[in-house]
Amino acid sequence: MTQPSAASAADILDLPHARRDPVVCLSHLRWNFVFQRPQHLMARFARTRPVVFLEEALPAEAGAPVGLDVRSCPDTGVLVATPRLPHGVDGPCRDAVVRQLLDDLLAERALSRPVLWYYTPMMLPVARHIEAAAVVFDCMDELSAFRFAPPELRILEAELMSAADVVFTGGYSLFEARRNRHANIHPFPSSVDVPHFARAREAGRDHPAQADLPGPRLGFYGVIDERMDLDLIAAVADARPHWSLVFVGPVVKIDEADLPRRPNLHYLGLKTYDELPDLLAGWDVALMPFVINESTRFISPTKTPEYLAGGRPVVSTPVTDVVRHYGALEGVHIAAGADAFVAGCEAALAQRGDPSWLDEADAALSHLSWDQTQARMAVMVDRAATLREPLTGGGAHRGCSTGAGSVRAPESPFIRPSNRASHYDALVVGAGFAGSVMAERLASSGRRVLLVDRRSHIGGNAYDELDAAGVLVHRYGPHIFHTNSAEVFDYLSRFTPWRPYEHRVLARVGERLVPMPINRTTLNLLYGLDLRSDEQAEAYLSSRAEPVDKVVTSEDVVVSAVGRELYETFFRGYTRKQWGLDPSQLDRSVTARVPTRTNTDDRYFTDAFQAMPLHGYTQLFENMLDHPNIRVETGVDFRDVEAEVLYDHLVFTGPIDEFFDHRYGPLPYRSLQFRHETLQQETFQPAAVVNYPEEAAPYTRVTEYKHLTGQSHPCTSISYEYPCDDGDPYYPVPRPENQARFKQYEALALARRDVSFVGRLATYRYYNMDQVTGQALAAFRRLTRSSVVSDLTASPGIRA
Repeated sequence: MTQPSAASAADILDLPHARRDPVVCLSHLRWNFVFQRPQHLMARFARTRPVVFLEEALPAEAGAPVGLDVRSCPDTGVLVATPRLPHGVDGPCRDAVVRQLLDDLLAERALSRPVLWYYTPMMLPVARHIEAAAVVFDCMDELSAFRFAPPELRILEAELMSAADVVFTGGYSLFEARRNRHANIHPFPSSVDVPHFARAREAGRDHPAQADLPGPRLGFYGVIDERMDLDLIAAVADARPHWSLVFVGPVVKIDEADLPRRPNLHYLGLKTYDELPDLLAGWDVALMPFVINESTRFISPTKTPEYLAGGRPVVSTPVTDVVRHYGALEGVHIAAGADAFVAGCEAALAQRGDPSWLDEADAALSHLSWDQTQARMAVMVDRAATLREPLTGGGAHRGCSTGAGSVRAPESPFIRPSNRASHYDALVVGAGFAGSVMAERLASSGRRVLLVDRRSHIGGNAYDELDAAGVLVHRYGPHIFHTNSAEVFDYLSRFTPWRPYEHRVLARVGERLVPMPINRTTLNLLYGLDLRSDEQAEAYLSSRAEPVDKVVTSEDVVVSAVGRELYETFFRGYTRKQWGLDPSQLDRSVTARVPTRTNTDDRYFTDAFQAMPLHGYTQLFENMLDHPNIRVETGVDFRDVEAEVLYDHLVFTGPIDEFFDHRYGPLPYRSLQFRHETLQQETFQPAAVVNYPEEAAPYTRVTEYKHLTGQSHPCTSISYEYPCDDGDPYYPVPRPENQARFKQYEALALARRDVSFVGRLATYRYYNMDQVTGQALAAFRRLTRSSVVSDLTASPGIRA
């Protein structure tokens, strides 16, 4: 196995102060077995810290000493430790011996306070006594459902869930089954080393073990165990005797004699990780013939993204997480039963020579690298380790609480100071995401920053607070964090732990509540249909769609996709209330943000990262701005400060037309007003947000915040949202004449080298929170690369 080639976790995250606690990985899987999740992650952790990989004990060979067989993996630096015990040593006696061997190894290597990273609860008795920097349970499978699972496994798992600081799961199904068992649990489905498997796309590659097998070849690699549907494999082989069916991997927990045998079935045995791309290169189709039962209920097979990275279409039985994450891809065929599986294979074979499906597959893999996964995990583990440390007066905890149900006090630590300095390297205007990210980045790079906001608090529109009843609410309406950017998620993870949350929205149509965006369930509920497949739903929508010669407006987008009736039911009234304009008067980008689906996915967003700050957005901002180089003043107008202090560079995140004194006239914005209510009941509605698309209702939506925050409280607080023209600017109005006026202001801004314009209002863009964060990070990088700040190391200020 060669070391995966990619940037280290520290390089990806750009964390100069990342922790380097050693890791002791306690695994039921052997290092030199199938190369999978533990090996991928530990190899990457070993780039920046010591890693010990402790395997389960083996009997000592005849004449060999009893003890710990320790060897350094030359390609990764991981220290692999295998206990060798006398025959017959088992149970508590075995655990006691392994415990002593592990203690001796840690003492010999001077590895103190390691991160204990468990893959199996069965290792708990050998390591629970160790003082740990943090305890991690990476629950990659439902081990209790596997054949020969020990009876004490469930008891030990309950103890491990209680002891763990952070829990990861190997897929979303497993996460959903366990999400209520831990306050700091995060799903991390299988990732992929794309460059490694992309070698399978190179012409002329093949593996000598299969070179003589006739085509077409359909193959599987991985562990061959009780999860394989052996009857299905036999049926496919019988149905198509001219196909070569290739199976690569060790046979475990089942008798090899039970494997189906046919002339066209070929079992090649265990191969190395390095050999897999050559094997894959020689296949026309990749197979995943798993049996559907309790043993596969929660699996998230690593091989799915690996097969796709190798450029091979996939045929799989309906494993839940495969269907969820890959079932909509053109290159993935889901099939239940032998006849459907054969048909799926034939459809996949028909894709030979047609690479059109690869772009979609590559896009799906773009955020699934093991480097990104390990980097995100490292942030969470390091934060857990920091929170475990005793308070030493240095602010190491940065205000984060570990209590699952805790919420901070509503008071902000930021007040208008009387001892303001006279000179700053940067003045940042606006304490929302754009301004706060810029302030933190500048301060962390050594600049002195004054951050001001005319409101009485930090956080901008994302500000949340405890209301009079003690319910955590968003003062300016619901803010749901979601992103496909690992960089943005990793950056914000420095300042908050997360509560996993997938947003679901319902729309009230008459007396019904139906999913929004429109999906197959919506259509079935609304029209009394029985659409059972994506194809049926797509055909139904196509039958209602009305051709539009040229899609220009928001009305065009919807009518051309789903027809006028659905447009008028869901979009027209809502849009007219939201924007004060008919969809026919708005740019097509407005309704294009809300997709129409033919599946039953009822999530409002489908981003790779969906979560809420565990202790709220305001706590996130407080942690972000808790830096000795940052001075925060709230309730302060920029124009007043501008005349009172000296600064070398200005970061402006307010309305760009206001900055230039409305020289070309005001830019139109849409605002919001809220009616907040607290109710003496635990819940009000079945989802966080219910939309009201009918024009008869004066508000657009009702939000119940406890769905978002997960807070337990006998009362609940809701808000009614009323769009309007007057008030704080929220949304730039997307019309051509407004964009033309903005371009005039943009020209003025580009001429100001002493000012950085960042954020939704300063760039007149309808950005989400993650997009604003990403824009601010990019703006900081541009600023620090430019001549504007090139003299900082030689002088005290940022010079224009």
